[in-house]
Amino acid sequence: MQAEIITIGDEILIGQIVDTNSAFISKALNKIGVSVYQITSIQDDKAHILDALKSANSRSQLVILTGGLGPTKDDITKHTLCEYFGDTLVENKVVLEHIEFLFKKYISTPISDMNRLQALVPSRAQVLHNAYGTAPGIWMENKGTVFVSMPGVPFEMKGLIKDQVIPKIRKQFKRPYILHKTIMTYGLGESAIAEKIADWENDLPETIKLAYLPSLGRVRLRLSTKGTHKEALVTAIDAEVKKLYPLIGDIIYGEEEDESIEALVAKLLTDKKYTLSTAESFTGGKISNSLTAMPGASKYFKGALVSYATATKIETLGVPKALVDKHSVVSAEVACAMATNVKELLGTDFAVATTGNAGPEKGDSQVPIGTVFIAIASPKGTFAQQFTMGNHRERIVQKSVNKAFELLQKEIINF
Repeated sequence: MQAEIITIGDEILIGQIVDTNSAFISKALNKIGVSVYQITSIQDDKAHILDALKSANSRSQLVILTGGLGPTKDDITKHTLCEYFGDTLVENKVVLEHIEFLFKKYISTPISDMNRLQALVPSRAQVLHNAYGTAPGIWMENKGTVFVSMPGVPFEMKGLIKDQVIPKIRKQFKRPYILHKTIMTYGLGESAIAEKIADWENDLPETIKLAYLPSLGRVRLRLSTKGTHKEALVTAIDAEVKKLYPLIGDIIYGEEEDESIEALVAKLLTDKKYTLSTAESFTGGKISNSLTAMPGASKYFKGALVSYATATKIETLGVPKALVDKHSVVSAEVACAMATNVKELLGTDFAVATTGNAGPEKGDSQVPIGTVFIAIASPKGTFAQQFTMGNHRERIVQKSVNKAFELLQKEIINF
């Protein structure tokens, strides 16, 4: 089964916002055996929308649109859908009651006639209940193709996908089973890994596809296959993975079905009932942000101290000034002190600390730009490792965040 995603909004095209909706929708569809053929971003323009609808209708069985469903005059998706389907807008009483309920319970400003216009939907549409907002989802069909239109607000769209759209797709369409297994590696680049596994890759069955997914400091190897029998697919993928480990087992740090390394660390901490704290300098809280972005972080994550300035490391985190003067603020000794102190301060089992020079200027330390130290404190003690992360600030920071999670994962597993 083939799908297309169309995101509507000038704000995407001018770079004012990043389209995260398409990534979420693609992942949700892939999980249930729907292949996304194309993703298109278009203007809030009637002719442009009509052209995109016609083009998608010719190729796909499912077309999902996000955006352009607000109460203002520039939100024209519903009107354009009516023109495409030869339909008219009618007031839906259930939607109107929901809008009035939301305003009465959660919104301090009075409801206006413009807000009530959100209850207008195409007469032949199936309305999808939006529990988190005033614009309902819309499900329409044309010549064997289903069109689903949703608001572009991410949390509203996600609720509709999970609660309304995916269940209806499961019920209405017969789909294959799509299986992905991702092997996570670190320490070698894409080309070096490709050389090591060339013979294995050449011998893969035609039904299994390999993709290299490089990012800062790591490479993921994704094996993909699809078919009607899940058990057979799992067996085939597992057999190939088993052959891979003797070739690059020294750089594999885990297998990912749908999880990031942050999620794997979170699962380890939760399962083992360990707690974690962080003390970050040049990473500016990105490690703790990655953790708290996941539900349930309060079970294991106790807090963070972003000691960006040298004075904060000394006065708040308790790093001895003599240690900074002797070794520099960017050093293994200071990184260890940061990790040890935040672990004791917040009473956690593990702690991770970062200090480094991300540039473009050297700041309080004369070490070369790209030099970073990452420390891990555990019940066994504290250690720090030095890394050289290049000369681009964003790259240095993100590679360091990734490396911190890799070190933390290994330490938790080995404890």
